[in-house]
Amino acid sequence: MNVQKQRRASSGGSGGSRFPADPQKTFDKQTVFWAPEVLPTVLALRAANCVTPEKYQLDFANLPGSELRRAPDGWHAIVPLGGAKHRLWLSKLPTGGSAVVLDLPLDASFELRLQAARRFWLALEHRPLGTPPLALPALKRRRLILALRALDGWQEGNSYRQIAQGLFGSHRIADRGWKTDDLRSRTIRLVKLGRRLLRLRCRAFLQKGRRRNDSS
Repeated sequence: MNVQKQRRASSGGSGGSRFPADPQKTFDKQTVFWAPEVLPTVLALRAANCVTPEKYQLDFANLPGSELRRAPDGWHAIVPLGGAKHRLWLSKLPTGGSAVVLDLPLDASFELRLQAARRFWLALEHRPLGTPPLALPALKRRRLILALRALDGWQEGNSYRQIAQGLFGSHRIADRGWKTDDLRSRTIRLVKLGRRLLRLRCRAFLQKGRRRNDSS
């Protein structure tokens, strides 16, 4: 808990990012490393003073395809194992071949952390990993993407017809009968969903700021 408080004091309280980044590169040209308290699927690891089978011993400095970055709060790693990328945080980098222990705080995100930890263990066991903890069904993911695109079009002042043309293509928009076209109703629903997502995000941001001010 002391480590988490120090991280909040050094990053969140000062308005900085919760992850280490290279200021010389744009966001789309570098890997983003998230802290465990921000992204629950980031696993907090530490070295353990015990004997463990070789398959559980990890040399983080020499894992093929892995990315490792040092930050003021410790080490952040993205490790590809079992066909997936596992995000890890370590306060200190263990020596090669060390046994490691996972910390799983009992909080609202415990279930997500537990699923991420199990996938990491399954990867070490060379077993199928199953569905990622934060994965959305394909149809729901597509609907959310369309809603955010519809919101962008609405905020730029486009009509529902213009938004529908951008989302579904002009060839699907009838020359007549637009008022009763099913795509018009669908576009309006997508804009409403996008606005609702925006309000929820703004509300969460305001509540976060209020909690921070209350604690100061």
